[in-house]
Amino acid sequence: MVLRIHFTAEDLLGTRFADGPAPLLEVELAVAMLQRPGADPAFARRQRLLGAMAARSVAPLTELVPATGAGPFFLDPLSADLEHGLELVRSSADTLVRSELGRICRNGLPVTPLMRGLANQDRQAWQYLEASLRASHAALIDAVWPRLRTGFDTDLAWRGQVQREQGLRGMLAGLHPGSRWRGSTLEIAVERELDFRLEGGGVLLLPSAQWTGEPLCAPLPDGSLLLVYPALTPLPHLFEEAPAPGADPDEPVAALLGRTRSAVLRLTLREPTTSQLARELGISAASASEHARALRRAGLVSTVRAGRAVRHSCTPLGHRLLATAARTSAPRTSEPRTSAARTSAPRPGRVLGARNPVGN
Repeated sequence: MVLRIHFTAEDLLGTRFADGPAPLLEVELAVAMLQRPGADPAFARRQRLLGAMAARSVAPLTELVPATGAGPFFLDPLSADLEHGLELVRSSADTLVRSELGRICRNGLPVTPLMRGLANQDRQAWQYLEASLRASHAALIDAVWPRLRTGFDTDLAWRGQVQREQGLRGMLAGLHPGSRWRGSTLEIAVERELDFRLEGGGVLLLPSAQWTGEPLCAPLPDGSLLLVYPALTPLPHLFEEAPAPGADPDEPVAALLGRTRSAVLRLTLREPTTSQLARELGISAASASEHARALRRAGLVSTVRAGRAVRHSCTPLGHRLLATAARTSAPRTSEPRTSAARTSAPRPGRVLGARNPVGN
């Protein structure tokens, strides 16, 4: 199955990144992740730590948000803060609410009393939904928001590097494993057949450190297409303890990838097998394989089968990342303390910048 996004030249020029993670979208993705602990074991501990009261707060949202993450569009508007997002939810048009509830039911969710109340604009049902969104945000998002922001920022930094190395088309194809260009159409491997024909609005890219599923798409009111995809470093690895200053020669890489994935990348310079990676790092073979897969998705590692084993090797892009990190981490020779020597580096901006990012 394939998701096809048909670009025009104007759409490529209009492709840009959001300003940051969106609170209610992250709530929806967290609710979806809680329903897929088997597929994403790194997130299973979060479900165990929720507690009975928080689980009850989240429960109403599981009636609306499936494990695929494809919940109703009115539930997760892009907004800079929670209050603005809730205001947008409350002002959702009746036609949008009914059509979106119909869509998620056709895709497998059972009709519930909450759905009926929302469709009929029952005041009590909408108050119940708002209370659940607030409580779920408090339980799932508040504490991890700084790390979600870090995951977003580090992903943008990485995509900027990929774009400089491979161009815009290469960066877009690298957002998800197996993606490729066929003419002016970007094809992304997903579980359903989907087609989006853009008409000049472009694509708004939004990486989420909370989401590990396939990319999600939704049309936005301004005519562009929202594309949500897993950030390079998922939330569990953003909780890793940072190395002591100066301890690792590739500390910038550790900041980007997390300590374990940074170590995996260094080891691939020796072309190890998965079992060798696991043994060197003291982790399970399954965990080593997952880290290698994530690095492969980012274009940093390639994997080939060698008999009954598989070997992982660092790609040219991975070599350049490590070399750049080594240069930036190397001690500087003393320089004259003049204004020229202290010239500041330019501040990073959004990667594409052809248009202003859409309100996020």
